Amino acid sequence: MDSIDRWLHRRHEEFVEGGEQQPVRGLVAASWSRSIAAGLRSDAAAPFAFRADELASYRAEHPLAAVFPMLYDVLGRAAVDSDYVMAVGDSDGRLLWVCGRPDVLRAADGIHFSEGAWWAERQVGTNALGTSLEVAAPIQIRSAEHFTTLVQPWSCAAAPIYDPDTQRLLGVVDITGGVDAGSPQSLALVRAAARMAEAELGRLTILRKLTGDTGRRMQIAALGRPDAEVRVDDRDVRLSRRHSDIVVLLAEHPEGLTAEELSDALYGETDHRSSLRGEMTRLRALLGADVVESRPYRLRRDISADWLDTADDLDSHLLSSALRRYAGPLLPQSDAPGVVASRNRLENRIRSAVLMTHDVDLVVAWTRSYAGVNDLSAWEHQLTLLSPGSPLWQSTWSEVRRLRRDYGLDEAES
Repeated sequence: MDSIDRWLHRRHEEFVEGGEQQPVRGLVAASWSRSIAAGLRSDAAAPFAFRADELASYRAEHPLAAVFPMLYDVLGRAAVDSDYVMAVGDSDGRLLWVCGRPDVLRAADGIHFSEGAWWAERQVGTNALGTSLEVAAPIQIRSAEHFTTLVQPWSCAAAPIYDPDTQRLLGVVDITGGVDAGSPQSLALVRAAARMAEAELGRLTILRKLTGDTGRRMQIAALGRPDAEVRVDDRDVRLSRRHSDIVVLLAEHPEGLTAEELSDALYGETDHRSSLRGEMTRLRALLGADVVESRPYRLRRDISADWLDTADDLDSHLLSSALRRYAGPLLPQSDAPGVVASRNRLENRIRSAVLMTHDVDLVVAWTRSYAGVNDLSAWEHQLTLLSPGSPLWQSTWSEVRRLRRDYGLDEAES
């Protein structure tokens, strides 16, 4: 018996799950064989593929950057509220984004399950993210099925993501955590998230073709972020807080704003036009003199912005799409009067649409979001849409009672 056969025989004999010896699944045994053939050690840790500065620029240009906010909304928020992490990797198994609660992320760091680490099967052996890419299919790997002993306290589920236009493999989405991450429900969740990402990529491709997008566009992401991220002329720029305010206000007013109007929207009634001129000079140097125009101040690009797209969805009565886009309030830490007004206007529009819909799934999506989790009216609306036999009825009723207590309302009125 050669060394590979001996190792596999020993692992088969040692494989225990739930306190009882279990047969090893064929895909796991095949992955173990590939891991041994690659010369991996069972005590090896995942290597790192990027320096911090390299990772930031690489993932900003990656095709999955366009759908990461949606993946975060679908899986990342749930990870923050649970004992697992969500990861998105490229087609080579390198982790581009890892999200979760700080304490869970620290534990994941202990096994190098961190942004920039390389989790391809040939690097770290059998694991859901790497093996999913290897076999080109959604899979889950439970604790002892991992090749390396360091990872065996964890379970994981992952699904590959393809370009819907070219069918090229783009990357993979994964959830990693305790026993629950190895459940059939977890596998179904990552599979659904991957399909949603592909659908959104397809929608964006069609939109580019319909609009004749030649790349002379300015894309702005400002929902749920402390500062805006801008893509202009194939460059990605993360703006300062004040520059974020300026870009958002100019995007809201494509016709342009005078110095006085922009100063009022940024600072209020106090005249700060001298400060504004300095900020505009720095912003023009950052984005390009041909991007930011003066007299009036305006952006000389076709604008695509996440909060404006969300508003367009509401105009078209596409609440489901609006909720998917809405990653959180517009620049939530900004106190610029014009930004605050836009932020409140958009959130009130979404909330009003939620309170008017009779689609319970959309109401549930809102009450599970950061913006809607403490929205008593939405929870009460959700309760009226659920039948008493629904598995969500009792938890919804409990939330209604909790919020009414928190707000000092008489429970007898509910």
